[in-house]
Amino acid sequence: MAEIGRLIRTREARPRLTAVTLLRAVIVLSVLLTWQLLSVSGLFYRDVIPSLTVITSALVKLLSTGDFYWNLWVTIDEIGVGLAIGGVCGLLAGLIIGGNKFIAKAFEPYLYYLGPTPKIIFFPVMIMWFGVGSGSKVAMGAVSCFFPIALNVAAGMRQIDQVLIKVGESFRANPWQMATKIYLPAMRHPVINGLRLGFGVALIGTLLAETKISNRGVGFLVIQAYNAFDMPRLYAILIVLFVLAIGANTLVTRFGGLDEIKQR
Repeated sequence: MAEIGRLIRTREARPRLTAVTLLRAVIVLSVLLTWQLLSVSGLFYRDVIPSLTVITSALVKLLSTGDFYWNLWVTIDEIGVGLAIGGVCGLLAGLIIGGNKFIAKAFEPYLYYLGPTPKIIFFPVMIMWFGVGSGSKVAMGAVSCFFPIALNVAAGMRQIDQVLIKVGESFRANPWQMATKIYLPAMRHPVINGLRLGFGVALIGTLLAETKISNRGVGFLVIQAYNAFDMPRLYAILIVLFVLAIGANTLVTRFGGLDEIKQR
């Protein structure tokens, strides 16, 4: 108990303002200052690099319109459904491949070959299969996130202590019990890392699909602002996407307990 109390006091006494925090603040301020200097330098065509004031004004205007939130929800819905489908399929594929050496030798090379392939090349096929609506965007998100999740889960399966597996086998656990009681708890962090990577590529795949053929979604707003050369609005949309991606990544990290490991 005394040891636990000492650890708690040590954690509470940890300074909030660290050298890393200061360095991060310096980096952000340096980027903002550089941007502002470039905007007033006259080196670029008007509005290619607008001033921070103009971007802030465009951001406030963007966030004050209901149309943006409707398009944002469309994109979030497409990413969420795609991530759910691709995540479940990737999880199952990773468990099967990582738990069977014969299947791994047969199928894992295809995952490594197809994983780095830009998934946007499959988009014309997705359009023919699922149409030009949300179905093709969901399919792009699912295909994009499938590979990093499957590969991370398969790699995590191989890192499980064999003692845990033998304990499960000694109790004659069925495949479902082995997966839920042994495999997944033992490889929580590879699964969370795969989910983080999967979310990132699902976001990219969905937005790219929306920029190609769509009349709704954030990707549609991005290409619309680009075609109108409304660069302040374009940068404002990108800032919102950046903040939302950071927030989602932070939630996944805290949910998986990865932040505690980094602090140790």
